[in-house]
Amino acid sequence: MKTFDMREIGGKIRVRYYALLGPLESVLTRLNIHPDALTFAGLILSAVAGLLVGGGSFFWGAWVIALAGVLDTLDGSLARSTGRASKFGAFFDSTLDRYGEAFILIGFAWFFVGGGASVSGVDTPAGSTVAPWTILWILLAMVGSFMVSYTRARAEGLGLECKEGWFQRPQRMVLLVIGGLLGALPVAGPYLLKCILFLLACLSNVTAAQRILLVRKALSSKEPLVP
Repeated sequence: MKTFDMREIGGKIRVRYYALLGPLESVLTRLNIHPDALTFAGLILSAVAGLLVGGGSFFWGAWVIALAGVLDTLDGSLARSTGRASKFGAFFDSTLDRYGEAFILIGFAWFFVGGGASVSGVDTPAGSTVAPWTILWILLAMVGSFMVSYTRARAEGLGLECKEGWFQRPQRMVLLVIGGLLGALPVAGPYLLKCILFLLACLSNVTAAQRILLVRKALSSKEPLVP
């Protein structure tokens, strides 16, 4: 009986995704766009997405998050294909990614403390905007996001390669896009979004814990982690 290998499925999806972005990368190469410019543009888009979701514009916020994710993919591939890959570029990309993700989550947090109504001026269903528990999920999601990145960086400082994990940045961005699209649905939207944010908080921190265990195992066996 054939079993499903999630890593293999994820690899096939990644290959097709890069293939779709190939023509756009070619255009950027001909225009001589610097990869760092794409990285910074992705940060600006993330900030715009945070403003949109903070004001309750979940549908448009979701699409801007998706576009920021596209730029996040293109900056690295463009750097490699044009010979502009550098240690600083990788550091710059990783640092701005953390800021970008924080901007988006802060936007959701602003909405759920009641800030959405003050920005849009539109009344929302009772109980849909002021949600202390949802704020907790968002804070935990932000901590989990940073810890997934930190555990990898710290492992690399110990001479280990730690790229494993069930729920890394691409998966988190996809889930945020899904959350934004679901949040735009009438009546049930905000409640579905709360479920997505709870899931994001759980899976992000589980991934950080998974990396901690992998590093512990590698240090105990004196064997390097494999990507």
